Amino acid sequence: MSTEIIAKNPLILERFLANLSVEVEPFAVCQLDQGWRLSLPAPPCAMLHFVVKGDGWLSCKDGTHVPICANWAIVIPKGTAHSLDSQEDFDYELKIESTPTGPPVHYIYAGDSGEADMTVGCGTLNVRYGEALGLFDHLSEILIIDLSAVPEVPNLFSMLLAEQTGDAPGQPVLRGAIMTQLLVYMLRELSTQSESSLAWLKALDDPRLARVIDHILDDPGAPHTVESLSEVACMSRSAFSKHFHDAFFKSPMALVNHVRLERAAKMISTGHASIEQVGHRVGFSSRSHFSKAFKKHTGVSPATYVAS
Repeated sequence: MSTEIIAKNPLILERFLANLSVEVEPFAVCQLDQGWRLSLPAPPCAMLHFVVKGDGWLSCKDGTHVPICANWAIVIPKGTAHSLDSQEDFDYELKIESTPTGPPVHYIYAGDSGEADMTVGCGTLNVRYGEALGLFDHLSEILIIDLSAVPEVPNLFSMLLAEQTGDAPGQPVLRGAIMTQLLVYMLRELSTQSESSLAWLKALDDPRLARVIDHILDDPGAPHTVESLSEVACMSRSAFSKHFHDAFFKSPMALVNHVRLERAAKMISTGHASIEQVGHRVGFSSRSHFSKAFKKHTGVSPATYVAS
């Protein structure tokens, strides 16, 4: 999809940002001496790299070998093993076999001089639209975004890492708010590029699909069918189903079910309604049907979810 539509119509970006749900877990600060490569494992979900200091290279097994510079953001698709190189031809290599765990911020040092030539902040990134659509779930290639012209960005990333340490109240909320600001700058920059790898954003470019998404999010518990949703889109059933699957990688009713169960989990976690009431409000006619679908979606029954 051409992202020019986002640049020309700010209302599309506003609607998108108003529905964002952001979670970010910075797990590592990677530091490399000159001549070193740091090989990283395939992330379980999209990963954000932010080059804090220095210039270098990003390499992947598929032959990708591209320069990266200070104040650039890089989004790595789920399942993509990759490496950070402090220079084009490396002399030494440190391999990380699994995602680091331990302290709130894990420091990885590739080298022995004590003075890093390149520093990169890394973290897993979960960005959802309307609690249902993962912005980076089907990302097909690496996104490299030059943010060096945005003076606010380095401070925002420093704040993001700072909020990962300590135990002050509200840290997850504040991390999400900071990451949302970074995403705004990233999307603004992406809007200047001729093509976008975020395939499902084509829904925001197509008012027919956008109407359907808004309709589902406004009332997921309504008696939606493929026929009723195709009428909202003003499309034939077959054309609507094809366009929808091409944009969201799932059928219309699969997305409706996903939104319903995400909304149900949120309602259950607040404790303001019984399991029967929650199931009814999100569109399930029986408790048994709701419980079965909920367990398939979350891995636990509604009653276990309430107790967790």
